[in-house]
Amino acid sequence: MKPSGKHQPLFRSSEHRLDSSRAFAVGADTYDAVRPSYPSEVVELLGNRGITRRVLDVGSGTGIFAAQLHAAGHRVSCCEPSKDMVNTLRDQHPNFPVWRATAEHTAAASEFFDAVTFAQAWHWVDPRQASAEAARITRPDGELLLCWNTLEVEHPWVLRLAKIMHSGDVLTKGFYPTVFEPWHLKRELRTTWIQPIRTDQLFTLMATRSYWLRANQRTRDKMTNNLTWYLHERLGFDPGQLIPLPYRTDAFLYGRR
Repeated sequence: MKPSGKHQPLFRSSEHRLDSSRAFAVGADTYDAVRPSYPSEVVELLGNRGITRRVLDVGSGTGIFAAQLHAAGHRVSCCEPSKDMVNTLRDQHPNFPVWRATAEHTAAASEFFDAVTFAQAWHWVDPRQASAEAARITRPDGELLLCWNTLEVEHPWVLRLAKIMHSGDVLTKGFYPTVFEPWHLKRELRTTWIQPIRTDQLFTLMATRSYWLRANQRTRDKMTNNLTWYLHERLGFDPGQLIPLPYRTDAFLYGRR
């Protein structure tokens, strides 16, 4: 079993990409409960420069990364297409301005933001349109930050886990996202870290993946049975046991030409 060599998800068409992304119309509470945050070094790529910076977090989900930006001193706004995600975000972070919109059409004012961020979201967008929209709504010295958390499948047991969970093992080690003019890469961050997680939470984590959200009950039952066998029989973990789950984070900071 080998890790994927893909640099991005392979959708059959833009319609297939949009249909896959619509899976997140439900399940926001589960997503918020189990998806991890990002290493502090990712937020530090933006810097603070001693002033309050206006940042738009696009595809905010439930506000996991937006909360980290806010804690670092940035003035954060959020846009997200899923109504369910927006409702959870508003419950969790009632002081964040948030509206429903896409990366391609944010409905934000031109040259208003100092930076635009995408955490675990750029692979769901049309990169050419989203690049242009990010350029439209940022100042001439604005920045674009993209980041991903990916299961560290260099570990053989994690690779098989990712396959069973259909965790989107599509970002090969050392990948670069597709980004268009006027953006150019300024800095990148590649780091690994460990998330302590209990075995029962892995079932919840599996339920936040787009494959699960789009699957019928028969497929979900099969995935659950496979994960149960793998964790408790093949690996010998006890129910509820705390285990170290390795992650890899890739982040990219772009500037305007």
